[in-house]
Amino acid sequence: MTLNLEVRNELIKYRMQQASECIDEVLFLIDNKKYKIAINRIYYGMFYSLLALGLKDQYESSKHSQLIGWFNKNYIHTNLIDVKYGKMINKSFTLRNESDYEPFTEYEEQEVKELYDKMKEFIKTVHEILL
Repeated sequence: MTLNLEVRNELIKYRMQQASECIDEVLFLIDNKKYKIAINRIYYGMFYSLLALGLKDQYESSKHSQLIGWFNKNYIHTNLIDVKYGKMINKSFTLRNESDYEPFTEYEEQEVKELYDKMKEFIKTVHEILL
């Protein structure tokens, strides 16, 4: 579906707002020792910002792995963004899948806090690309 520029820009703002909301949600979840749910929201914060980036480039996909693959191909492999951001989204995607679908997964507070910091950096970096 082709979106006109105005609608696309509004959707980009909306997706970045969702990403920003995840930052607050994750902090709340960490403070309340809800680490598995925090892992989910960390991933989704990054995912929403990638949706915004895709919209900027007129790329849309409802498939998580396709969107991540597009990001890696168009931003990581072309050196438009540091490879560490590809590693961040890939790791958070893997952990989110484990957290949501694998039994008996648990996470330590320090690990989740480190991922939270990476999520904030990821979202900030995507936001700077969008400007």
